[in-house]
This record gives sequence, C-alpha cells and structure tokens, in this order.
Amino acid sequence: MNEPQQKWTETIEADHSLFDLRLKEVWRYKDLIYMFVKRDFISSFKQTILGPVWFFINPIFTTIVYLVVFGQIAKLPTDGAPPILFYLLGVTLWNYFSGSLTATSNTFVGNASIFGKVYFPRLVTPISIVISNLMRLGVQILLFIIVWTYYLAKGEIHPNIWVLATPLLIILMVIFALGVGMIFSSLTTKYKDLGMLLGFGISLYMYATPVIYPVSALVGPFKKLAYYNPLTGIFECFKYGWLGSGDFSPLMLGISTAIILVLFAIGLVIFNKVEKTFMDTV
Repeated sequence: MNEPQQKWTETIEADHSLFDLRLKEVWRYKDLIYMFVKRDFISSFKQTILGPVWFFINPIFTTIVYLVVFGQIAKLPTDGAPPILFYLLGVTLWNYFSGSLTATSNTFVGNASIFGKVYFPRLVTPISIVISNLMRLGVQILLFIIVWTYYLAKGEIHPNIWVLATPLLIILMVIFALGVGMIFSSLTTKYKDLGMLLGFGISLYMYATPVIYPVSALVGPFKKLAYYNPLTGIFECFKYGWLGSGDFSPLMLGISTAIILVLFAIGLVIFNKVEKTFMDTV
C-alpha cells in the first residue's frame, strides 16, 4: 500500500532575495523581539544598586565634563545656545547611535550559540537591539526636555517648527545604526579585527560629528566634508529645531537621508548574504 504523502506545515529555506526584508516573517516573531528587548533591559541593570537611574547619570556627568573641557577650557562655540543644553542634546543623541552601532555590530559573533541551535529570522536580533536602545533614548530625551523647559521659560532659546521633524530624525538614526551595524556584524564573521577597530573608529567618528561643536565653527574644506557625514544633518536639525540655533539647511538633511538609505541597503544585502553561511566561519 502506498503510504500517505506527508505535508509539511513549515518550510525553512535559505533561498531568498538579497533585498528581501521578510518583514512578515519578522512580525511573526514579534514576541521574540519583545523577549530580547526585555532581556537586554534587565541584564543592563542586574546586580546594580541604582538600576535605571544610570540612564540619567551617564548623560549628566558626560555633559558636565564637556562643559568644563570643551566649554570652559577649549571655549568651543555653541551658536548662542545655552552650553548645557547644547552638550546634553549632543551627548543624548550620540549615546544612542554609538550604543546601537556597537551592539548591532556584534550580532553574528555574539549570538552564534543561539543561531546554531534554533531558527528565527536573524534580523530579529539587530531590530531588538535598536528598539532596546530606543527605550534608553526616550528616558534621556525626557531629561533633556526637563532642562529645555527651564531655559524655554527663561526665554534663552527659541525653538521652531523643525521640532516636528524629531520622529523622522530618530528613525534616520535607527536606520543608520542598523545599516552600518549589519555591515560590520557581517564582515566580522570573517575579519574579527574589524570588531576591535570599530570601538576606536566610533571614538574618532564622534569628533567628526557636531556633538561638541556646531558646523558653523568649521571652515573651508572641513565644512564641506561635514555635509557628507550622515549624522551632521540629523544633529544640526535637532539643535536648530529645539534650540533655535545652528547652521542648518534642508539640503544637509537631504544628503544625510540619501547616504543613510544607501548604507542601509548595502547592509541589508550583506547581512542577508552572510546569514546563510556565517556558521561555517564564526
């Protein structure tokens, strides 16, 4: 007798388009994303005394150091904005980007043991990382808004309509960190030296980004090059919208958006290609 043909309820295939985001499949694993976000949040403050208070301590102390070193000693300009607000905003945004990029770049190497045991869309991991860091960004932005409200009441800042671009700017930072993080996470499966160089590169990149200085302080070719830094348009738009000061133009934000989208597409292609075979090289 012929045995009845089995019908599989789930088929796992590695053959998919390099540009295929597979968002429907990722959405099916939304509970796993939530679990990863919860895990990251809890593990960050496990066995700590102050817990989530560290969300506030980091930007506060970093801002104080910047006020002393770059404001009082180096005397870098802030385009007329209150220095404490200028540095606090820059620190808050930079902490999110650098933290997300560093964690995302470790996707394959850091999670090899999990990936080797159970299947789930690998894109779930970097997405959970940027979401987890968004929670921290939200808390730190709340701190910024409290200080910002004080200076607004004193009439020392003059925000404008570009404040409404805040959600777009955050989305661009998420996409940028995700795209570059996927590139590095894919390349470090074969070239682990890149992981060691990344931390050093991020430190240098901060000084190429208007975190501690405004773009208006740059002159000549340095100012032109700053326009092609994807974070320049984002940071300057934040400062222009919330503080009402800065050398911002829509062209600057347009250049940042175009470069970020290109890098994200490149990162997605490389990530989708490497995830099929990375277990052979990690």
